[in-house]
Amino acid sequence: MKILNIAKDISCFLVVLIVFSCSARNVKTEKDVAYAQKIDSLMTKSYERGLFNGNVLVAKKGKVIYQKSFGFTDETRKMPLTKNAIFNFGSIVKQFNAVSIMMLVERGQLNLDDPISKYNLDLPKWSEKVTTRHLINYASGIPRIENKMIVSKNDEEAWKILRKTDTLLFEPGKGYRYDNGNVFLQRRIIEKVTGMTFQDFVTKNIIKPLKMTNSVFDAKSGYKNRTSCYGMDNARCPEMEFISGWLWLDINDMYKWIEAMNHNRLISRKSFETLLNNPYAKEEGGSLGRFYEEDELQRHNGISHKFESILLNDMKNDVIVILASNNLNKVWDLGHIIHNLMLGKAYEIPKRSIYRAIRKESFTDINKAKETYYLLKKTSEKEYSFENPSELNTLGYELLRTGKINESIEIFKLAISEFPKNANLFDSLGEAYFTNKQYDLALDSYKKAISLGGSNGNAEKMIDKIKSLL
Repeated sequence: MKILNIAKDISCFLVVLIVFSCSARNVKTEKDVAYAQKIDSLMTKSYERGLFNGNVLVAKKGKVIYQKSFGFTDETRKMPLTKNAIFNFGSIVKQFNAVSIMMLVERGQLNLDDPISKYNLDLPKWSEKVTTRHLINYASGIPRIENKMIVSKNDEEAWKILRKTDTLLFEPGKGYRYDNGNVFLQRRIIEKVTGMTFQDFVTKNIIKPLKMTNSVFDAKSGYKNRTSCYGMDNARCPEMEFISGWLWLDINDMYKWIEAMNHNRLISRKSFETLLNNPYAKEEGGSLGRFYEEDELQRHNGISHKFESILLNDMKNDVIVILASNNLNKVWDLGHIIHNLMLGKAYEIPKRSIYRAIRKESFTDINKAKETYYLLKKTSEKEYSFENPSELNTLGYELLRTGKINESIEIFKLAISEFPKNANLFDSLGEAYFTNKQYDLALDSYKKAISLGGSNGNAEKMIDKIKSLL
C-alpha cells in the first residue's frame, strides 16, 4: 500500500510538473506573440509612412520572434523583397576581417602587436610603427585611401596611395580615424599569413561552418536575390566601385553570424571582447561597432550609398535586432525603437518626414513648397515630423549643395521662424548667405548663432573669415 501511495504521489507530481511546464511555455509564447504584434504594427505603419523599405529580424533568447520584408528589391518597385534578399550591409561586414584576424591569433599564426612591416607588404617606413592592433581599432594613422577628392576604385589604386604616401595622419595609437585603409590592410595581412585570398579564407572558415547559405562576396548586379539601392526619386544608386572583399548576405545569415559570436563558435570570449573594446578610443568603438559595456550592448550600423543597416546585439537581455534597407530611411531610429519595445520601454511610431513631403516642390517652386509646409502643419501636424529641426536643415543643405542657393536660404529662413532658439539653424543660414556673398546677412546670422550657444566654434571662424574678406 505504501509503495502504491508513493507511486500515486510521484504520478501526481509529474502531472503537476508537466502542466506547469506547459503553462510556462504558453506564457513565454504569448509574450513573444505580443512583442511580434507590436513590432509588426510599428513596422507596417512605418512602411506606410515611407520610412522603411527592407528586411527586419528580431530574436530573443535564441529564438526568432519576428521576421518580415517590406517593400521592393529595386527602383522599379515591381519585385517584392523576401527573406532571401541579400543586402550590402556596409561597415557591419568589416567584422568578418577582424574576426578572421583573431582566429589567426588564436591559432598562433599572427601577433596583434607585431609591426605590419613583418608581412612584406612593400609599404613605406611608417609600416614599422603600425601594428595589426592599431588597424583593427582604427588607431593606425595610415594614409586615407578615400576622401572628397579621390576614392580608390579597386585594390590596385588603394595599394598605389598607401605605397606612395610617406607620412602618417597621426602617430599610431595617438588618434582615431574610421577609415577603410585599415580594413584594406587587415584583409591583405590575412592573405599574407594564410596564403589564401581573404574571400576564400572567410568562406572556408566562417561561411561554410556556420551554414551561411545565402552569402556572397562583391555581388554584381543581377546576382540571384541581390537588391539594388535607390533614393526618393526612385533612381538607382551607382554600382559600387571600391576595394574588394565586401560580403553581401541576407538577414538570416547575419543572424547566424551574431549568434556565432555570442556563443564563441568561431573565437573565444576573450578574443570577442578584444574586438568589442577599443583601448585607443573607448567612446568610438572598433571593428565590431560601438560597445556599451555597462549595458552589454553592441551597436553597429552600416551605410553604402543608400543601403543602410543596423545591428543591436543586447547580450544582457539576449535580444538581437537587425534591420537592412536599400532605401536609406529611418533604419537607425527604428532599430532603437524596436530595442526599447523589447525592453518594455515607452516608444513612439516615427512620423512622416516633412522633408520628404516638400522636397520635390522645393526644387521647382519654393513658394509652393512653403505653402505645402504650412498647409500640412494646419491639417496634419500630428502625423508629420514638424518638431524635428533637422528635417528642414537637411533640406536646406541639399538645396545648397545642388546650387539652389536662394531656395536654400528660404528653407533656412523658414526653419529659424519655426525654431527661433536653434543656434545650428542660424549657423546654417549664415552659410547659405555666405555662399550667396551676402556677407552682412551672414555676419548677422553667425552672431545670432553665437548668442544662442554657438556652433562648436564654426560661427566664430566664419565671422573672422568674413571680416578678412570685407
